[in-house]
Amino acid sequence: MEKANEPAVLDSTMQPRAKLVVLDGFSLNPGDLSWDRLKALCDLTVYDRSMDQLAQRCHGAKMILTNKTPITAELMASLPELNYIGILATGTNVVDLEAAKARGIVVTNVPAYGPDAVAQMVFAHILHHSQQLALHDAAVKAGEWSQSEDFCFSLTQLVSLKGKRLGLVGFGDIATKVAKIALAFEMKVSVSRLNKHKPLPPEVEHLSLDSLLSTSDIISLHCPLTQETHQLINQARLKLIKPNALLINTARGGLIDEQALALALNQGRLFAGVDVLSAEPPKQDNPLLSARNISITPHIGWATYEARQQLLNIAIDNVASFLRSDIRNRVI
Repeated sequence: MEKANEPAVLDSTMQPRAKLVVLDGFSLNPGDLSWDRLKALCDLTVYDRSMDQLAQRCHGAKMILTNKTPITAELMASLPELNYIGILATGTNVVDLEAAKARGIVVTNVPAYGPDAVAQMVFAHILHHSQQLALHDAAVKAGEWSQSEDFCFSLTQLVSLKGKRLGLVGFGDIATKVAKIALAFEMKVSVSRLNKHKPLPPEVEHLSLDSLLSTSDIISLHCPLTQETHQLINQARLKLIKPNALLINTARGGLIDEQALALALNQGRLFAGVDVLSAEPPKQDNPLLSARNISITPHIGWATYEARQQLLNIAIDNVASFLRSDIRNRVI
């Protein structure tokens, strides 16, 4: 009989554990989290990054976990033993879902692991522009406060959020969190959404997209990237946005026509704060990198320690449920 708290010993009649390969684990776990729970479930191999040699690295794998490494139909065809793909994110466009469905491969994702973290990033950009903290911090450290004739000084006009209208494009878990924060700041909140099944809070007004763009002081994008939403914010819609409004994007870079946005920013028509770009990492010639009036963070809204730990926990639970044939968070 096993002693309490001692691991079971595999005997020769037990089948070997299934092989699982993590293709790009570094972004999720740069070293501050543990893969141990996953190691206990399967024969685990973790690669920090895997944009090449995919077929070789996945050879013999029954399960794959991917964050941003594309899983194509061609890769699936080269891996006859593969029957599970776990996406270490909420978005699913990194996997050819039709090919996976045709081959009978189960695909799962990780929904709602950190809406509070992304909502926090939305307001980090909003407060960056309304308070101009970085600008004034640099000026103080350069000696401008010490040389000031007054007890305070400001380099640009500061803005109160109270009474301003925040327009949310989409109203999922993240936008719901953003709305709650905005209401705490005593802002007015409007929503334009593709899916109208979810009821809105009584404090939140529904508007058409064009009306939202033309009336909001701050616009925050919270919709998935699909064929219908690709470059949803284009040259024509940018012209609808009221002068000096702030456009926030923490969803997907492809929601915005970046060339058109850069032109509007450089003309001084509006401001922007983005955590995502159309290609990541961006090419040096991305027009937003050299545009005026924009703050850019490197897709880290999701990446607080707490959110990454929650993501890893759910991903491991997904694997465990698949091994039990009781699949959670199934996409197909």
